[in-house]
Amino acid sequence: QVQLVESGGGLVQAGGSLRLSCEASRSSFSINGMGWYRQAPGNQRELVTTITSGGTLTHSDSVKGRFTILRDSAKNTIYLQMNRLKPEDTAVYYCYADVRGVRVWGQGTQVTVSS
Repeated sequence: QVQLVESGGGLVQAGGSLRLSCEASRSSFSINGMGWYRQAPGNQRELVTTITSGGTLTHSDSVKGRFTILRDSAKNTIYLQMNRLKPEDTAVYYCYADVRGVRVWGQGTQVTVSS
């Protein structure tokens, strides 16, 4: 079973940048899509960005032009580069991987953006 470990969250001022990492516990040719969701207090979990095994990207409108997803297959890792952060980006960020039709989730990492 693939496990995902996230890192890189923290506190940052508005306008700043953070980079989140999500490493899969082992290489798996069965990993298809990967990506990031986030959940703010009192809100539902929402999609942030995804990347398919073929490299196709999707982004939510709220982060388009500010966030970038990167995938390093050699390191079994995806990254979320977040620039020009806003207070409304404050949330717990979760990475996921689709493995043989099953979605596996990371433990989540807190991102807090102060105004």
